[in-house]
Amino acid sequence: MWPGHAMTLRVEKVLVHEKSKYQDILIFKSTDFGNVMVLDNAIQSTGRDEFSYQEMIAHLPLNSHPNPKKVLVIGGGDGGVLREIVKHDCVEEATLCDIDEAVIRLSKEHLPSMACGFDHPKCKTHIGDGFKFLSDHKNEFDVIITDSSDPDGPAAALFQKSYFQLLHDALREGGVISTQGSESPWLHLPLITRLKKDCQAVFPVAEYACTTIPTYPSGQIGFMVCSKDSKADVKNPVRTWSKEEEDAKC
Repeated sequence: MWPGHAMTLRVEKVLVHEKSKYQDILIFKSTDFGNVMVLDNAIQSTGRDEFSYQEMIAHLPLNSHPNPKKVLVIGGGDGGVLREIVKHDCVEEATLCDIDEAVIRLSKEHLPSMACGFDHPKCKTHIGDGFKFLSDHKNEFDVIITDSSDPDGPAAALFQKSYFQLLHDALREGGVISTQGSESPWLHLPLITRLKKDCQAVFPVAEYACTTIPTYPSGQIGFMVCSKDSKADVKNPVRTWSKEEEDAKC
């Protein structure tokens, strides 16, 4: 996905290298970026900059909903998105569905600052296929967050219009989604254009957002943020924290 492009981190120690049923999983301690998770040779998170990804993919949709009570995460096996979701006091239940138990297990062992999300009493975990889970849970969630790997491996099906329709159908009225994988506008503009068109065909509101993450290709990654409410403005939050609340939660 990134021809002629490489990102290098100095490895201090390999913590674990395991081949699961679905992907190659490597976690190593770097000299400058903390512990690093790599799936199928692509960096997924580092201890230094993971917050920029986790906060954006979680708080954009959550702050675009007036009162999210029930939240679903598809993917997100490192637990970082769950960690951010439960910072919202209005959330009563957060469910994570990931197909690869190995990612969850190894994250709990080697990425505790993210995997702490699994320990919260509001959080539940389901190991299984996201497509089937969505098909079995119609009109159930206020917010759904798809925290997947890149669209050229086991997560490729999560970047298709049929998947966005499943997300739409699993949302309650006025529900909001965010999805990883809009990639970098510097490298994947045709993919972003196609994803936005597919989302617009399913949702009345579909917008692209991006954030800066130094260890991702070109230093950026994007998200699609969509709402079932045709009057929603996902570019502006409907809920915010005070500075005191933000300092306490973050």
